[in-house]
Amino acid sequence: MTSLAKQSYKQSYTDNVELSIFNCGHEYCEPGHTWGPGVRDHYLIHLVVAGKGVYQVNGASFALEEGDLFLAKPNQLITYAADETDPWEYYWVGFNGACANKLVQQAPFSDTRPVHHCKNPQKVREALYNIYLARGPEPQCEALMTGYLYIFMAHLMEEARGMMPSVGSSSSQYVLSAIKYIQFNYSHDISVDDIAKAVGVSRSHLYRVFMSNVGQSPIDYLTDYRISEACYLLKNSNLSIAEIAVSVGFFDQFYFSRVFKKVKGVPPSRYLSALEKNPQL
Repeated sequence: MTSLAKQSYKQSYTDNVELSIFNCGHEYCEPGHTWGPGVRDHYLIHLVVAGKGVYQVNGASFALEEGDLFLAKPNQLITYAADETDPWEYYWVGFNGACANKLVQQAPFSDTRPVHHCKNPQKVREALYNIYLARGPEPQCEALMTGYLYIFMAHLMEEARGMMPSVGSSSSQYVLSAIKYIQFNYSHDISVDDIAKAVGVSRSHLYRVFMSNVGQSPIDYLTDYRISEACYLLKNSNLSIAEIAVSVGFFDQFYFSRVFKKVKGVPPSRYLSALEKNPQL
């Protein structure tokens, strides 16, 4: 471990209202080093490059290790802590601005999944480090830092696109737009009509392109996506079944349990024990 535990830079002033970097840096954390519980007034993304730690947000707790990213949104109550025996090392960037939310929405995060394991952590790491290397109070430094932030976010968009199902027909754009809408709105009370309207096609046409490209109907895809997010929360949070139901767009706990059992073969109350016997569940 290096003798320099933390390298960081904090921007004291910015003229850029579209996208502004608040801070950035690189830290080798001490065992058990903790921040929070507290809130930030900007978006904050960390990349774990070594070691382990825990991130807590929205009542959920996530165990993270090398290659994992975690996102904190403005005014979210968060806590993150380094492991006691194998403390993490991470890079980070904090930013905000008029277009910050739009950029974050295209990154591979969701309200129930504020963490992501990188497929290409080296590119993401280099982009974060370049933000730090470009630091400085001069206008050209701010412009360069912002440019590297865009490159960093472009890598995250690439990671997010890699999570999309592979579709190849001329109608694939409708499907990808619909899937993106589902991923950002599944926790709300949305219907197939809402999805079709957002994409700009009729309900019947949306059904046809989904069946052709994905092999299932839009409502089945929405249901499977919600249940997949519910499984993730069951494994990685301390939320109750009722809280998980609401978090993934079911506002009737008993209906959620029926749908969950239909999809997974077991009710949510028995999912974790069943998972031990069948890891593919």
